[in-house]
Amino acid sequence: MDRDDERITLTDEEGTETEFYVIGDLELDGKTYVAFEPCENEEGEYVILRVETDENGEETLVTIDDDDEFEKAAEAFEEEYMDEIDMDDAFDDEEDEEE
Repeated sequence: MDRDDERITLTDEEGTETEFYVIGDLELDGKTYVAFEPCENEEGEYVILRVETDENGEETLVTIDDDDEFEKAAEAFEEEYMDEIDMDDAFDDEEDEEE
């Protein structure tokens, strides 16, 4: 996976910009979710956001506030993408390149 081609900068509600790798997206129960891994990530963590479309057709990414919805989306991403992306191996490869 060429992760450099899959970067995006997101701005949170406080105006803080953070750069992420796009892990992937999926549709679940009629909603679209996107998973992102922070570029400055040392713990294998990732973020899942829901895509919402307003009345003008503008898409925005929103935080999932419902714990059950988040868990369901996280499980779906684990099944779909995490077998393809071994976070420990990805970080080991980066460390090897730096040495």
